[in-house]
Amino acid sequence: MEIIDGKALSEKIKDDIKLEVDTLRDDYKQVPHLAAVLVGDNPASKAYVRNKVRSCEKVGFESTLIQKDSTITEEELLDIVRDLNENDDVDGFIVQLPLPKHIDEHKITLAIDPEKDVDGFHPVNFGKMTQGLDSFLPATPLGILKMLESYKIETEGKNCVVVGRSNIVGTPMSILLSRKAYPGNATVTITHSRTRDLRAILKTADIVIAAIGIPNFISGDMLKEGCVVIDVGINRVDDETRLKGYRLVGDVEFDSAKEVASYITPVPGGVGPMTVTALLLNTLKSTKKKLNLTE
Repeated sequence: MEIIDGKALSEKIKDDIKLEVDTLRDDYKQVPHLAAVLVGDNPASKAYVRNKVRSCEKVGFESTLIQKDSTITEEELLDIVRDLNENDDVDGFIVQLPLPKHIDEHKITLAIDPEKDVDGFHPVNFGKMTQGLDSFLPATPLGILKMLESYKIETEGKNCVVVGRSNIVGTPMSILLSRKAYPGNATVTITHSRTRDLRAILKTADIVIAAIGIPNFISGDMLKEGCVVIDVGINRVDDETRLKGYRLVGDVEFDSAKEVASYITPVPGGVGPMTVTALLLNTLKSTKKKLNLTE
């Protein structure tokens, strides 16, 4: 069994990004600029955005953080999105989800310029992805692709089971792994809360992508011997032995799954760091496209 070290891989990719940023600064007097809009005080969102800001600093990006109270109106948030769309100095931006209930997340997503949609959520980018056209890929799926590629995990002809059907992870992951590319060319089954006999389906899986958001939902006895396990879940569970009173676990019960899997991602330190790194890759791509440096 080999642990897929997302933290180490993300640091390596960041080093590569920094080299490209140095070249852009020297040759074109420009560096990528990533902006983030954070609404409210959701602890997980705040931590995620902090990681993005620190990562920008590490690779030499310019970053802007726009923080607003949860009382902001939908129209006020749309105004911020329009301003970022029109700001030529900003290469890409994200509006951190979730948003307060009085704001329509779909309306906000649709308002983002697809050319600056480095989260890859806009229907234009999503549609291009489904057709195999060049686009910004959703950050978490892109990070997973980079992990599979880096560890040279074979996907062609493999049975892949995706657990979860969100537009952020599950659905795009199923599309990407079935495309004619590497990583890809897999036979993909997408499962969810209404799937019958999930255990039997998982037993056929050479690759499992767990993204259902339920702590320790998949145990080792549900998995096929030698499978690859990519655990996207980040869940808090109470733990009185920890200083904070909780610990982070994935959607997969790590201790039992590692006895069965050939490769497995830990939580934390697996997919999470790669999501932030993928966002940086998309922003760098936007900058290079603006400078007509894309192939």
